[in-house]
Amino acid sequence: MTPPPRPLVGIVVPVHHEADGLDAFHARLCTALAGADFDWRVLFVDDGSLDGSWDIVRAIVARDGRAQGVRLSRNFGKDLALTCGLELIEGDAVVPIDADLQDPPELIPVLVARWREGDVAMVDAVRRSRRGDGWLKRASAHLFYRVMGRLSQVPVRADLGDFRLLDRRAVEAFKRLPERTRFVKGLFAWIGMPRAEILYDRAPRAAGQSSWSYWRLWNFALDGILSHSSVPLRVWTYGGATIAVAALAFALYRVVRTLIWGVDVPGYASIMVAILFIGGVQMLSIGVLGEYIGRIYEEVKRRPLYLVDQTAGDVRAPANERDGRG
Repeated sequence: MTPPPRPLVGIVVPVHHEADGLDAFHARLCTALAGADFDWRVLFVDDGSLDGSWDIVRAIVARDGRAQGVRLSRNFGKDLALTCGLELIEGDAVVPIDADLQDPPELIPVLVARWREGDVAMVDAVRRSRRGDGWLKRASAHLFYRVMGRLSQVPVRADLGDFRLLDRRAVEAFKRLPERTRFVKGLFAWIGMPRAEILYDRAPRAAGQSSWSYWRLWNFALDGILSHSSVPLRVWTYGGATIAVAALAFALYRVVRTLIWGVDVPGYASIMVAILFIGGVQMLSIGVLGEYIGRIYEEVKRRPLYLVDQTAGDVRAPANERDGRG
């Protein structure tokens, strides 16, 4: 699909406790897109902020006709806020971007220019460096993407966040994906379609504090792996088979040893080690199974992915009745 001569580009900005930096973000966005050879609109999705972010969004919408706002009824999580934005935004192409200015708005015209060459449906903004992240976060992210790349049926590109351009075909394909436990980066990878890459350097956070604690990042990584891979289940299948074979071999050894040298009394320590080891393996395997069952439970309840509480600006009908059926 060839982009129109002057396309409309929609920009989706998930917002959660970003009151300190929203005005600066919008001002920099307007400066970056001043004189652009495409039309644009920006949709702020307030994911249940409690710091006055929604008031700032409404003020931005009141003074800029290109801005729109949606406030969710509570904090649903960034990936569901982004899903809301992608479902409601209009445009021939859509660019998700965070409000913390770690991803530069100045790169948006570069993404659009590459997309307008007409041979790709996505243009990924790949992080060449991550100056805004500490060494522990960089190391854990590197480890996560290596693990994800090995376990997932559709590997997720390392050093690639939500910042990218999707044309309307890719957005419509994304909207057909119904699951509730969402790892958006994995869903973008699952869609496929031709894509290109643009490298950039990720800057430090401009204002405020990130709401992503290491505990939340751990759960986010767990959701990503379990949502896109069944390998953890297979691991315990093979692990159980290995333990069963080892137990059978040990039993045969004990039979042969008894027949040759007679009966002896096994040590208490070795018995306890065996019991605790097998018990630990069983509990761990039940825990992995429980993680998958919990996600099945969330899916079968078929609740809406999100609920819209308020809107600001010219936003089309909110998807309050969205039920995940696609």
